[in-house]
Amino acid sequence: METGSPHHCAPKLRILDESQILRLHHAALRILGETGVKILHKKVLDILVGHGARVKEGTVVTIPPYLVEEAIQSAPSNLVVYNRKKEPAMELGGRRIYFGTGTDLPKTIDLFTREIRDTKADDVIAGTVISDALPNIDFIGSYGLPRDIPPGLHYIRCFQLEVENSVKPIFFTAGSERDLRVILDLASVVAGGREKLSAYPFLIHYSEPTSPLSHSEEALSKLICCAENGIPVNYTPALLAGSTGPVTLAGALAVALAEALSGLVIHQLVEKGAPIITGVVATSMDMLHATASYTAPEFRLTHSAYADIFHYYGLPIWGTAGCSDAQFPDLQAGAEYGFTLLNAALDGTHLIHDCGYLGQGFIGSPEMIIFADEVIGMVKRYMRGFNLDEDHLALDVIRKVGPGGHYLAEKHTLDFFMKEHWRPAFFNRESLPNWVKKGKKKVDEKLIHRALDLLKHHRPEPLPQAVKEELDRIWSEAQKKTRR
Repeated sequence: METGSPHHCAPKLRILDESQILRLHHAALRILGETGVKILHKKVLDILVGHGARVKEGTVVTIPPYLVEEAIQSAPSNLVVYNRKKEPAMELGGRRIYFGTGTDLPKTIDLFTREIRDTKADDVIAGTVISDALPNIDFIGSYGLPRDIPPGLHYIRCFQLEVENSVKPIFFTAGSERDLRVILDLASVVAGGREKLSAYPFLIHYSEPTSPLSHSEEALSKLICCAENGIPVNYTPALLAGSTGPVTLAGALAVALAEALSGLVIHQLVEKGAPIITGVVATSMDMLHATASYTAPEFRLTHSAYADIFHYYGLPIWGTAGCSDAQFPDLQAGAEYGFTLLNAALDGTHLIHDCGYLGQGFIGSPEMIIFADEVIGMVKRYMRGFNLDEDHLALDVIRKVGPGGHYLAEKHTLDFFMKEHWRPAFFNRESLPNWVKKGKKKVDEKLIHRALDLLKHHRPEPLPQAVKEELDRIWSEAQKKTRR
């Protein structure tokens, strides 16, 4: 959170000092300069070699430090993302924080039966409608991988369902460059043309390299496509310490940082100044269960460390929070949501996704999106801090009330209590007698009721009919091409 005032107190977290940041930075440069990265894309290989990279063997190239430094300097330090109405919605930079849902969940907890079942297209709509209504969900992730849509089409269909059911920015995935280009066609119709989409981007594409130290042809094709079209891309490695990276956190961070920086170099060589959000995932693999933990303390340590590094670079940073390894909404899920959301906010990561995740990123839960929204409200209030100016110190009021008085009738209380004090929508603050009198409702019951109520009554702002018809036409064409 940016304060700009000596009389404002707000929390933030830092775990690396400048010398430690530089140590990790130089380790990543050594990896890129000595070990190199695998580039499985002929055009990208030629671009790198043409700018001074060297082929070590086969498709492995080493990247000189000056290319990294040039890329850090040329990438935008501040990125404005709009909603579909061309209104500024997020300004990624400084220590501003924004929260949204995640992507690609194959399973969903049914709001009615409470069963964990395959995700359907209706779940994508439900997650979008609920997120559209929530004040602390700033952007919409593509939520699920619907099993009732053919695999070659579900990324395209998910994007269409999202843009039709929310005005908020969309954080989306694509299975291939073909998917991505169809999605950009859909987005261009909504924006009023490709140039307007580039000028007022309301979408962010998520893609990633392959750890350790590899960039696939498909990932690079999508990276190039975004760079050439001026579409913000979130290109972030996802490394497992002990599996696809060194088991030590420092080693895992160094490898993941090398992956992220090599992606940044490629992106900026394709189109200098193109918008990109970066960062790393370096979490631990649970050696007992062979799973990737979303909420391990090691993950949060590396999350804080890379946030320090990318703040030092002055680049927009991706983050993850509002997720749990629990398979169902329970005490574990609540604890891990609170832990991760506060940690990501303290880190100052700009684009924080995964709200609503359960089961290590395999299960979606509509009511947990609402739960995340509640926790985010609490976290945002904490991050806002407090003021130490004369009005807030209230010495005149203290003098007036004096010892033994009370402040309930003071104008100062009326003027400030709504601004100073956060109030929950679902967390209980009732006295025991009142809680019993009102039916002993637990938080999970309130969340499910609210989710069902939003799905019944919330009406997202619709697209113009002509735009909707053009989206349907593009979707029909995509279906025909897939059947051929």
